Amino acid sequence: KPFAGTLATQAAARRHQVVTRAVHDAGGRIAMQILHTGRYAYHPLAVAPTRLRSPISPFTPFELSARGVERQIRAFVRCATLAREAGYDGVEIMGSEGYLINEFTAALTNHRDDEFGGDFDRRVRFPLEIVKAVRARVSRDFMVVYRISSIDLMEGGMTGAEVAELARRVQSAGADLLNVGVGWHESAVPTMAANVPRAAWRHAVRNIKQAVTIPVMASNRINTPEVAEDLLASGTADLVSMARPLLADPAFANKTREGRADEINTCIGCNQACLDHIFTERVATCLVNPRAGRELDWDDHPAAVPQRVVVVGGGAAGMAFSLEAARRGHAVTLLEAGPELGGQLNLAKQVPGKQEFHDMLRHFRVALARAGVQVQLGVKAQAPELAARIQAGEFDAVVVATGVTPRTPDLDGAHHPKVVSYADVLGQGAPVGQRVAIVGAGGIGFDVAEYLVCQSDESTQPARFMQIWGVDDTLQTPGGLQPAQAPAPTRQVQMFQRKPGTLGKHLGKSTGWILKAKLRRAQVEMTAGVTYQRIDDAGLHYQVDGETRVAQVDTVVMCAGQQSQCSLYDELVALGVQAHLIGGAQEAAELDALRAIQQGMQLASEWSQAATQ
Repeated sequence: KPFAGTLATQAAARRHQVVTRAVHDAGGRIAMQILHTGRYAYHPLAVAPTRLRSPISPFTPFELSARGVERQIRAFVRCATLAREAGYDGVEIMGSEGYLINEFTAALTNHRDDEFGGDFDRRVRFPLEIVKAVRARVSRDFMVVYRISSIDLMEGGMTGAEVAELARRVQSAGADLLNVGVGWHESAVPTMAANVPRAAWRHAVRNIKQAVTIPVMASNRINTPEVAEDLLASGTADLVSMARPLLADPAFANKTREGRADEINTCIGCNQACLDHIFTERVATCLVNPRAGRELDWDDHPAAVPQRVVVVGGGAAGMAFSLEAARRGHAVTLLEAGPELGGQLNLAKQVPGKQEFHDMLRHFRVALARAGVQVQLGVKAQAPELAARIQAGEFDAVVVATGVTPRTPDLDGAHHPKVVSYADVLGQGAPVGQRVAIVGAGGIGFDVAEYLVCQSDESTQPARFMQIWGVDDTLQTPGGLQPAQAPAPTRQVQMFQRKPGTLGKHLGKSTGWILKAKLRRAQVEMTAGVTYQRIDDAGLHYQVDGETRVAQVDTVVMCAGQQSQCSLYDELVALGVQAHLIGGAQEAAELDALRAIQQGMQLASEWSQAATQ
């Protein structure tokens, strides 16, 4: 039966103790983040320092009165005391990422003329009053962390000097530690996607570190022990903060401590199953680790009756199944026709901003070897031979994960010399002219466009990234922004799709805007609602809005989908072999590594459970 008022809040706090006790029993410490979303709140009663709607919210917030501001300060204090009752060792006051406190500190969103707005001293009064009040209420052994916006990346945001001064004042107000945040959620500069170089924001962290004597913690795009150690060893920060890397591999710290960093399942910064799931009201998980967020759904008991299984195809699904099955005690042989494992992942790693796929493949190679999977490269499986080996008792089961092949549309001229497939371009390095038409605007079409027009050094060289995206790494300008210096387009690229409507509509929620911004910067033309007619020496002939046009191009890249490569499976079934079909070989619609990995692991789990019964 629900309590009312204060009792209900205290009861809710007590329910947190199941978490805090578990952390303490494991020898850890835990702090609770106190976050007021301000104008980012997704409801019509949102409040903010000024009545200004965010472009990423449909709601215009109400402006807090002076009494309302004081009430919010008391609410932060109340939350901190409840966190202490819940067993937390401290709290983190969220003053970054464009949420309520950050909205007070920036002139962009604070147009008040009272004691909480106007000049810098009054704009920072709100966070300082919160820190002082929390510090006064809790004991000295209760940690008070403040997450500070190191660089707003918004016109009208704070300068580096103002950030440093705020850091000093927050320290004087009683904070024990500063955790460094980067950018606002509505910023037009990416801050944590894969195209952001690793540890790209060290200059903003260093600005705060040099201003205070309390510990400073770095965050954003720190996904390997080497990157973290470099930040610490260089004196840039005292600690590092990780979130997504621990979804990718919850044993990250233990593997590092034990000298097994090569076994870490590295976060690739794709956001596909974590942030994108959250932003679309789904449970967060992880592309490279489907267990994340669903740990209790997995039965990790080893199979009571180990089986000998042969897996055909070393792409995402085949590798995921092989690893999961081997970990459960099965003897696994993995056959791959190509010279290396990875399948379609080897195409993805060629795309600028997706270099993290190299580490994903490294993890699979190391993990498969440690699990005892017998990997045989350059072996093209034949159905009669496999059937004979199974009938002879060499294998108990076969899993077919032979992936996909590019689909060639039924189009006059589809085999013209100037036509290449996405696999030719990304996998074989096929020559591409200066004028290019891309047929198909799904995820692969956008990847190919990025590969053809974007420079790869943007995602690996921080200075280049800052220049292209208009970031002032001297931190002298408000919000840390300066005019972007976009490179001249390297090619003239046109993208086409049959469907009407905006191209890229189904790209990732948190990353699609970045890719589209990069293509706009490269002057890529996008045309929807087309009817393809033919391809000849003149180029790509098509019709749109009743008008026939010709894209006079040197190369036409086919990104018109995929078709399952399942002939081996069909042949095995025809020979009376009971085989399992997974990954793209089962469903070719939109290449999806998340689905392939999850499906491979799920089949290994279900198959192992069945083997125990």
